[in-house]
Amino acid sequence: MTLNIPDNVDLDNSQVAMPVASVLYENGKLSLGQAAELAGLTRTFIELFGSYNVSVFNFPTSEISSDVANA
Repeated sequence: MTLNIPDNVDLDNSQVAMPVASVLYENGKLSLGQAAELAGLTRTFIELFGSYNVSVFNFPTSEISSDVANA
């Protein structure tokens, strides 16, 4: 995919890739590793999630209840 951003918009690749990767992860389209790779990051990717209000725990509440019941 190619995204053409006008030259007068002062953005670098990470400023575009991070929000996209965050949304794709949050919506279950990418694994955490895939999202980190898309954003060009490693461990810092998880740490940056907080600034985008994205939780690293990406599964439905119903699964938590089920997991607790089965523990």
